[in-house]
Formats: sequence, C-alpha cells, structure tokens
Amino acid sequence: MTIVFQIVAIVVIAIAGYFIFRGAGARHLAMRRVLLLLFVVAAASSVFFPQILTWIANLLGIGRGADLLLYFMVLIFIGFVATTYRRFRQFESEITHLTRQLALQNVLPPTGARTDDGDR
Repeated sequence: MTIVFQIVAIVVIAIAGYFIFRGAGARHLAMRRVLLLLFVVAAASSVFFPQILTWIANLLGIGRGADLLLYFMVLIFIGFVATTYRRFRQFESEITHLTRQLALQNVLPPTGARTDDGDR
C-alpha cells in the first residue's frame, strides 16, 4: 500500500507543478484559496482528532500519522518553494523592464545633436 501513496504523492507534485508554473489567473487564485482552506480544516482536525490522521496513514500503508504529516509538509514546502520561485522570477522580469524604460527615458542626446530649440 506504501507504493500507492508514493504514486499519489508523485502525481500530486506533478499536478501542483503544472498549476504553479502555468499562468496565474482568477481560476488559479481560486484553486489556491480552496486548497488553503482544505489544509486549514485538515490541520485543525488533526489537532483535535489525531487518531484520524493515524487511521488515514494506516490506510495508505504508512506506520504513523506523524509520518504522514511529515510527508504532507514536504509536499507543501515544495509547492511553497515553486510558488516563491515563480513570483521572484516575475518580479525580476518586471524590475528589468522598468529599469530599461527608465534608462531609455534618461538617455542624453549625443554632443552636437540638435535640441528642440534649434541650438547646436
């Protein structure tokens, strides 16, 4: 049964990677909010009912609920790193674009070139 969890974990990572690296839109944002809500409900439930987490872990062939929690935290961390990387790359691209625009606006005309008032 452990192989089933491993396959499911790999599929979840692949799906998360697909959604993280594709364009961000209203649908993407809604999906992130729903997943965050599910995570909060699951976290709160595991605090009040830890035996449920152990039961789910045993169904998946994992010995303890704490191990299952660790695996999920690793998956969430991978998602966080991927999201942060994507956001950083987007900010870096925007800063580069703005810096180029600013440099082009501040370029001085070459010496001896005509100015707007007709002087040399």
